[in-house]
Amino acid sequence: MRRLIVNADDFGLTRGVSAGILAAARHGLVTSTTLLATADVARDLLAELRGSGLGVGLHVNLTLGRPLTGRSSLTDAAGRFVRDARTAATRAAARDVEREVDAQLERFAALVGRPPTHLDTHHHVGLHAPVREVVLAAARRLGVAVRSQDATARARARSAGLRTPDHFFGESGPGAYWSLARTLAHLRALPAGVSEFMAHPGWFDEALAYSRYGRQRETELAGLGTPAARAAAAALGITLCHFGAL
Repeated sequence: MRRLIVNADDFGLTRGVSAGILAAARHGLVTSTTLLATADVARDLLAELRGSGLGVGLHVNLTLGRPLTGRSSLTDAAGRFVRDARTAATRAAARDVEREVDAQLERFAALVGRPPTHLDTHHHVGLHAPVREVVLAAARRLGVAVRSQDATARARARSAGLRTPDHFFGESGPGAYWSLARTLAHLRALPAGVSEFMAHPGWFDEALAYSRYGRQRETELAGLGTPAARAAAAALGITLCHFGAL
């Protein structure tokens, strides 16, 4: 059996991104999203998300904007997160990571009204110590699945007793990744087991102008968020699911 999770990262990043994710779920392949609990998410979009049927995970964020817990080893002199993931993790004290992850989980519950289906991390900061250990411990405590970007991360998650997909596909720059052609090619070649497509669909808006992965999101929206992509998966006998079904 071939099962596929299509996870749209960054719900809450901007209004256009969130609206695009919801559109990609209505019309295309997106089955799951991860919420930035540090973002100011519009109430109407949260209400639509809660009623969408999407799996919703926490996109643990230690590299964009400001933390929920104030200044610490996670922040620069201006009180903002350090953008580079490796640098952010190297500077981080485990106790500060634990406090921030707990705060983000608490805010997630307040916003979504239920526990997350899984945990993953913005800019893949969870690949680096001490963040990875804190995130895995939080997932164990909650009994939820995690993302695994490579074989090492997958082995680490499974040795911790955590559920995680068998395969991972996706990038975020500099070129748009999930064009319709690439989506169809990956669907045709999808291996047996559970695969995750990490995706970044969305509508471009002015609030996204700062991002190196801005207009590329509209290409992904066309590549993953259309009936053509959904029909191709159905024709190939691929079962769509989210992390909560692992």
